[in-house]
Amino acid sequence: MPEILLSTTSNITLVGGAAFPGSLLQRALRHAPHLVAADSGADRADSLGHRPDAIIGDMDSINKIETWQNSDVSMYRITEQDTTDFEKCLYSLSAPLILGCGFLGARLDHQLAAMSTLVRHADKRVVLLGEHEVVFHWPRRLALDLAPGASVSFFPMLPVQGVVSDGLQWPVAGLDFAPGSRIGTSNRALGRIEAAFDGDGMLALLPLDQLDAVVEGLSTPGR
Repeated sequence: MPEILLSTTSNITLVGGAAFPGSLLQRALRHAPHLVAADSGADRADSLGHRPDAIIGDMDSINKIETWQNSDVSMYRITEQDTTDFEKCLYSLSAPLILGCGFLGARLDHQLAAMSTLVRHADKRVVLLGEHEVVFHWPRRLALDLAPGASVSFFPMLPVQGVVSDGLQWPVAGLDFAPGSRIGTSNRALGRIEAAFDGDGMLALLPLDQLDAVVEGLSTPGR
């Protein structure tokens, strides 16, 4: 079992190395003020005028490593090469909620790797922010107070079956989902939605303007 290197009762904003606007980071920090960088994410945060509290990764792509080593920023070097820096961060962090910037956009293979990591660490509540959408692993059961008409896309990374569905234009209860088979993209919220699946493996993609509702839902005990 990998060691927890940083544990906090505050939400964490985790910064990766892909480009993203400063406004996105500000949006994340409003919900998660504790800033941590995944390797070269430290350089990205610095370029946006923010200093991380800690840096985690194999440190193979960070540009200003000497500067960071001579600072008061905590650095945790993990040398294993079986996982991405994003996954190294997830298994090393303990926080109620993690919001990730700099993991969507740029290279498609990196995005797919990040989404796969969300499923492997389904026990962690993690939301990845893109310029237009948010992506997260849907817990076994979750309710969200969404704006009527908001798009809701479900994308299975593992075979799962819908068991509860409320507030969706096209119900998902009783449907079998799987990669390469039935997926659930382009659904729509009628307002408050609730959905449950019989196992882990379902990702949800919602518009960025629904981030507040996602954070509230994932932060509410029992949801």
